Amino acid sequence: MKKKVSGIILAAVLLASLVGCGGKQEASQGQETTIKVGVTAGPHEEIINKVKELAAKQGIHVETVVFNDYITPNRALTSGQLDVNSYQTIPFMDQYNKDHNTKIVPIGKTVTFLMGIYSKKYKKLEDLPEGATLGLQNDPVNMSRALHVYEQAGLIKLKPGVDVDKATPADIVENPKNFKFKLLDAALLARTLNSLDASTVNSNFALKEGYKPKRDAIFMENSSRYVNYIATNEKDKDNPLYHKLVELYRSDEVKKFIEETYDGVIITSW
Repeated sequence: MKKKVSGIILAAVLLASLVGCGGKQEASQGQETTIKVGVTAGPHEEIINKVKELAAKQGIHVETVVFNDYITPNRALTSGQLDVNSYQTIPFMDQYNKDHNTKIVPIGKTVTFLMGIYSKKYKKLEDLPEGATLGLQNDPVNMSRALHVYEQAGLIKLKPGVDVDKATPADIVENPKNFKFKLLDAALLARTLNSLDASTVNSNFALKEGYKPKRDAIFMENSSRYVNYIATNEKDKDNPLYHKLVELYRSDEVKKFIEETYDGVIITSW
């Protein structure tokens, strides 16, 4: 009799245990998965918010964290405050890793922002006067890119063979109008055009400040190798949730949104 009672009790305990596990599994399956994405303010933010809409339909909550510079999103990523970020090119990422001894890696191509030259004082490049002050991004990668844009525009010439990602004002070999260069954070250039004769401006910041690049730039970059990426820490590079985010980003719906919203100055990579 004792054995029979013990058996009944054991069976009841096992059944309760199984029911409990089943309930816990169901709750787990019903939970929403969250991913924290760092972006710079403006188009990167707007595009991720479109991705967020698609992700929500699949039970993925995208928390968008917005920054106003190019350095802080990587600091937040490597310190564990973010899961991924979406705003940077490979040359910029490589330089950041080198400077800060970090291991940030790309996991998916996104979009390319063309760089332009803008001026509130002059409507044509040829109107720029002798000794004009031109704005220039102060981070090494964007500085080099901007100098090549000035060269494309015919305003300066750089030393032949200079590394495409490492040019500095010291590499200028021809400057017929003796332009002066003022180095500023990339995020500030569009806001300080009143104090400059002209400046190169990344399109994401130009759009954020209300400029329409095709209408307002006095020169646009001819082409660009600077495609942006979704990036994460090396230890997380194979996380399937992060790759799902990349898949949603590179969807037809997001491509259509970009093409209809940004007038051809943001180019999709898919």
